[in-house]
Amino acid sequence: MSYQVKRDYIGYGGNPPDPKWPGGARLAVNFVINYEEGSEPSVQDGEGYTENGHTESHGTTPVPKGRDLAAEGMFEYGSRVGFWRLHRLFQERGLPVTIFACALALERNPEAAAAIRDAGYDICCHGWRWVKHYELTEAEEREHIARAVTSLERTLGQKPDGWYCRYGPSVNTRRLVTEHGGFLYDSDYYGEELPFWVTVEGQGRLVVPYSLTNNDGKYNGVTGNADQWFAFVRDAFDMLYAEGAHTPKMMSVGLHMRLIGHPARAAGLQRLLDYMMQRRDVWIAKRVDIAKHWAATHPYTGRGLNE
Repeated sequence: MSYQVKRDYIGYGGNPPDPKWPGGARLAVNFVINYEEGSEPSVQDGEGYTENGHTESHGTTPVPKGRDLAAEGMFEYGSRVGFWRLHRLFQERGLPVTIFACALALERNPEAAAAIRDAGYDICCHGWRWVKHYELTEAEEREHIARAVTSLERTLGQKPDGWYCRYGPSVNTRRLVTEHGGFLYDSDYYGEELPFWVTVEGQGRLVVPYSLTNNDGKYNGVTGNADQWFAFVRDAFDMLYAEGAHTPKMMSVGLHMRLIGHPARAAGLQRLLDYMMQRRDVWIAKRVDIAKHWAATHPYTGRGLNE
C-alpha cells in the first residue's frame, strides 16, 4: 500500500528518548533563515496579484488584484537589505544557520547565493516557488521538487540536505520527496520537539520538526517590538533549557529577512543570540548536523514512531 499520512496523538509520550546531544548539551538550537523573496506569488510570475505575507501590510484582505508596488518593495527589502543584516549577525558570532531556500529566489540574487555558499550554511529546500503544494496535482508537485533541487544545485553548488514546504505539505509530499531521493530529512511537521522516524514506501524517513511559534512571524500581530519578541523566544529557550537537565530537546527559531531583517526587529535577534551564547551546554547547530546526529545516535530500526 502506498504511504498514507496518519495522525499520531501519542508521539514519544512521557518518556522521550535522550538525544545525547554533542558535549552533553541540554538543548540543540537551530536558526533558520527563510529565503523566499523573489519566489513569492506576483503579477510578473503569473499569479495576477502581489503576495504580502510577513510584511508591514501582512493580512490585507482581500489581496489587491494587480501589482501592489508597496508590497513588492517590502519583499525586495528582504533580499536587498534584510539578508545582509541577518548574515552579518550570525557571521560576527561565528554561528551556524540553516537556509530554507526557495530555489527561484536564489536564482534571482547571485550575490546572496555566493554569500550563502561561502559561509557554509546548510540548505533545506523550501520549494521551487512559494506556492501551496497541497493545491498541486501529484505530477505538478513531483516536477516542482525536481526543478527546485536542480536549481539549488546549480545556484549553490550543492544539493539540499532537507525539505520543507511553504504553506504546509500535501498528502503526497513526503512520499514524493522520498521518491526523489537525496534528502536526509524533511521538516514538514510542527507537533514535536525531537526528530523522529516514519516509514515511507518501506524506507525510513527522518522528520526534524519545525516551529511557527518560535518564529518572527509573531511580529505580525502578537509581539509589537524587539523586547517583546526577545522575551517570548527567550522564555521558550529558558524552559527547554531547564527541562534539558532531564529531557533534552531541540528548538527551531524561524526568521524572515523582510520581517526581522529590519533594524528595530533585528535588535531582538541580536539580544537572543548573545543571550543563548552565554550558556555553555547549548548546541547551536545546523539542521543537517542535528539530522546526522539523530540518524547516528537513534538509527531507523525498520519501524517508525508508533508504527
